[in-house]
Amino acid sequence: MSARLRVVVADDERPARSFLVALLRSFEDVAVVGEATSGREAVAMIEKEKPDLAFLDWQMPELDGMGVVRQLKKQAMPLIAFVTAYDEYAVRAFEVNAVDYLLKPYDDARFHAALVVTLDDEGRISRLEEYLDSAGLAPLIAALETR
Repeated sequence: MSARLRVVVADDERPARSFLVALLRSFEDVAVVGEATSGREAVAMIEKEKPDLAFLDWQMPELDGMGVVRQLKKQAMPLIAFVTAYDEYAVRAFEVNAVDYLLKPYDDARFHAALVVTLDDEGRISRLEEYLDSAGLAPLIAALETR
């Protein structure tokens, strides 16, 4: 079994979370290692699971997506992609080096583009580049580029 891209999904809305998890599970080289329904739960899960990537809803109970980013220690910080229905927070998301900002509702094609950006953005993925090299995930990248 090859190494997999480890992902946490945090969204308080069950349908949105389930849709995203289903998309992620369609890739055999991606492992969803946790689902959170609140910001505080997301922080705890990210610190425990140490994922490579976290998809965070912007507005969640207890702590919003930006609050999650602020609470995480630098060494525990995965790549972050925000998933939200609010376009007005995009600039703030990229100020904290988010790799993407998905606006709900999004479709499969937009999600795949976000995952490709996450895997290809050389300016923000030093930890992920090392992981991809050691894990032999070239087939995943090739599959994403053809979709």
